[in-house]
Amino acid sequence: MHVAIGCDHHGVALKAAIAQDLRARGIEVTDCGSDGKDMSDYPVFIRRVAKMVQQGQCDRGIVLCGTGIGACIAANKVHGIRCALCGDLYSAKLTRMHNDSNVLSLGADLTGTVLALQIVRLWLETPFEGGRHQRRIDMVRQMELEEKE
Repeated sequence: MHVAIGCDHHGVALKAAIAQDLRARGIEVTDCGSDGKDMSDYPVFIRRVAKMVQQGQCDRGIVLCGTGIGACIAANKVHGIRCALCGDLYSAKLTRMHNDSNVLSLGADLTGTVLALQIVRLWLETPFEGGRHQRRIDMVRQMELEEKE
């Protein structure tokens, strides 16, 4: 598995912890920035992650900002991205099972490292159920296509 990860200045420390944990578990990680504590604009880094997932360069993406809200909104502007903001294990599991989310958003100022690592692990390990949920994913894709017109 190959995961792209990116954040603004709020998420630098948590991004590093997540990337280290993923690499220790044998998962390839592409770090899309930011790397400093100086203020940065999250859309720049989030777009890099989303585009890598969209283009098939990575299997999944993880994005972080202070609350995770802005990062989630930005990622979902990229066609084909299904980004979910998760702050608990139940949401992380269901967004994979039912929504086939391909990008995970975390609030770096709101989610502790231990919980964030648990969320990421569960999110990466949970398969999409398909079935009735696939019909809904197809409906969302159709919505995207109609918005392009």
